[in-house]
Amino acid sequence: MATRVRARPTQRERADHTIEDLLRAARELFARGGYGATSLDAVCEAAHVTKGALYHHFTGKQHLFRAVYEREQERLNRVVADAYVACERPDSWDAVYVGAEAFLTAALDPDVQRISLLDAPGALGWEAMRELSTDCLGMMREGIRRAAASGEVTPHSEQALAHILYGALCETAMAVARADDQPAALQDSLAELRSLFTALAARGGSAA
Repeated sequence: MATRVRARPTQRERADHTIEDLLRAARELFARGGYGATSLDAVCEAAHVTKGALYHHFTGKQHLFRAVYEREQERLNRVVADAYVACERPDSWDAVYVGAEAFLTAALDPDVQRISLLDAPGALGWEAMRELSTDCLGMMREGIRRAAASGEVTPHSEQALAHILYGALCETAMAVARADDQPAALQDSLAELRSLFTALAARGGSAA
């Protein structure tokens, strides 16, 4: 029986593998020590690549951090989306609350806090963060649109309400990350968030 010869990786496959190794190593180091304390030499050593290989794919530490932050946002988006669609009635106002709750709960993770909440504002700036967070804002807007279509909430402007709620969630996540007792701060925040959703619900509907 003839032995099948394994094809050698293509240049694109090798490049993708290098990028993956760099991002995995960078995320671990950024989460552990923070943006300021993480050197590119340490990233290269952890990823087992040369510095030249790193610079072939990233212009520098900020560019590398941006890529790590973008992945964190994609992961948070999946967490929110999974929580939303898992609801018994995913087009309901309750489902929007559940997605918001999932966002705040996921933000309690120390790695998420270090990368996305504590270091990203200084490393990337608010404009870059807003640019990379449009998917989560879009999900909030779509959830509001669906709840409005079902008559469970009646905003004057779905877009305006999405910005208000998403902005409040981001600020709340930052406050929880800086709290001395984070679990208690999260529970207090969720209680207030539930009250807010209940107040916004049409015809006195429930948010939990």
